Amino acid sequence: MMRDTGAQLVRVRITHHRFSPIRHQVRFRGYLWLVDVAAIPRARWFAAILPRDHFGGQADSIVESLGEFLRTRGEAVRDGERVLMMTNARVAGHVFNPLTTYFGVASDGRVRWVVLEIHNTYGERHAHLLHPDRHGRAVVAKEFYVSPFFPVSGEYAVIARLERDRVVLSITLRENSIRRFAATLVGDRVPATRARLLTAMATTPLITYQVSTRIRIHGIWLWLRRLPVQIRPAHIPPEGFR
Repeated sequence: MMRDTGAQLVRVRITHHRFSPIRHQVRFRGYLWLVDVAAIPRARWFAAILPRDHFGGQADSIVESLGEFLRTRGEAVRDGERVLMMTNARVAGHVFNPLTTYFGVASDGRVRWVVLEIHNTYGERHAHLLHPDRHGRAVVAKEFYVSPFFPVSGEYAVIARLERDRVVLSITLRENSIRRFAATLVGDRVPATRARLLTAMATTPLITYQVSTRIRIHGIWLWLRRLPVQIRPAHIPPEGFR
């Protein structure tokens, strides 16, 4: 896989803060893949980025799925623009991606747009298109049931910065200007050499299984602390979600 493209690993430090009504914090170290959607490495057992795992899973390629989603919002990948995708790859047949981030990078290196593709543990998927300011900041309404302990209301304040050697992503859920939850990812970008990949796999083995397990364990812990579960509304996938 490492010989096929200029794929990178992002060595991430992820923190989740739940502020109310119960305070709870989660920290996790691991790795994500950062790849050009036009040159996704071929699938292997230890890393497979497949079209069926993204958007509606019905298109033949992620480029096609993303392009359709952008077109329905009056956006497109312009000439000279690259799209970099930060995601978990399928490992040993399993993947769960709470968040996949697509960066539309202009020829001058500026991030012109960002797509946040969100998956929940009920098998549902959603996405948001953002146009960050020069500081990487944007705000978007929450439209999707993610955590069973939060209703589908409020807004996300997002910071998304793709730097030369680093990625910074912060998403804060606000309801009536009150912070309810914040997720922060800071990651170092490094070439996906064989040595670095082996180190990442040894440090965080079967990472996608760990992601799924940790989410459920923390959910059970919050439920045992009597945090009320919110009703999950019927989800209607956004337009252009193939």
